Amino acid sequence: MNKLKIKLMTNLSALYPWQTSVWQLVNQDDKRRAHALLLHGRAGIGKYDFARHFSQSLLCTNKSELGHACGTCSSCNWFTEDSHPDFRLLSPEQESETDEEGSSAKKTKKKTQISVAQIRELSDFLGLSSHRSEGSRIILIHPAEALNQASANALLKMLEEPAEGVIFILVAHQLQRLLPTILSRCQKVTMPIPGEKQALAWLNEQGVSNAKAQLAYLEGSPIKVFTEQFQFTQLTEIWRMLALGSKLQPHIAAPAFIAGSVESGVIALQKWIYDIVALHLTQKIRYHATQTTALQVLADKVNLSRLFQLQKNIEALRKLALHPLNHELQMETLLLEYTKIFQPN
Repeated sequence: MNKLKIKLMTNLSALYPWQTSVWQLVNQDDKRRAHALLLHGRAGIGKYDFARHFSQSLLCTNKSELGHACGTCSSCNWFTEDSHPDFRLLSPEQESETDEEGSSAKKTKKKTQISVAQIRELSDFLGLSSHRSEGSRIILIHPAEALNQASANALLKMLEEPAEGVIFILVAHQLQRLLPTILSRCQKVTMPIPGEKQALAWLNEQGVSNAKAQLAYLEGSPIKVFTEQFQFTQLTEIWRMLALGSKLQPHIAAPAFIAGSVESGVIALQKWIYDIVALHLTQKIRYHATQTTALQVLADKVNLSRLFQLQKNIEALRKLALHPLNHELQMETLLLEYTKIFQPN
């Protein structure tokens, strides 16, 4: 584990600087607090970390005047060890599967949904009392978009008839993907997006170099910038290859694009093409502030009709990113199309 990630984990006991005002909001009145909170906002701004910090504070037996967990009581120790009897975290499970040859060896694959079985397993937890008198029990669901139709409906019944002392905390990046009935049962809390100055100050404190360019690429999400430092090493090589335009060699470039994940490679190509179009039409750039010269050269000779068709094909591959396809061949095909958008008719 690199030093940056270790430092981030150490700092999770504190709020991010841009979350001070929303912390004051959710801690205004314990007696009037809703039984279900929905923390929503852009990805990469610290919503989940805030939710865990808040959960720990609700369970702490020795909170500070500002409502923060003490970090030293038995409840806080249980929480940091992921063994608190009054806390449940629901997120997509890891599913084990036997390998194709039928051996006893197993591998895991990441699930993308929270199952109805996971929600139903909460019934026993809801039927218990807190391990301490008048204590709270917390259920944290992250990300809430991972609820499918069945699990969302099962959760809805619990939200409609909340158990005594239970607080649900849902974290969501995209409200439109949640059932309206779920939304109506929760107190919605809009999580703040840090301004550029504040985000850069925090990233500089964490020792991130070239933070401004990275923040632009990741659309103002400082947590993403911090946790995806390795990605930027890969992106530098990807940008170098994309700058070759018609001279790029798809069969050589494709493995680099999918080295991290197919989705990250597709997004890199999407953002690069976005800035080519932006420069061609408006002389402005959004994502690649350090690549303006290379992008301008490409924008001056791009065939827009071919580019727009390429954009459609890229979006189609992004939707299939989790499917068991030959992704290297798919990416190679896209990059071949990319080289052709700079060739004359």
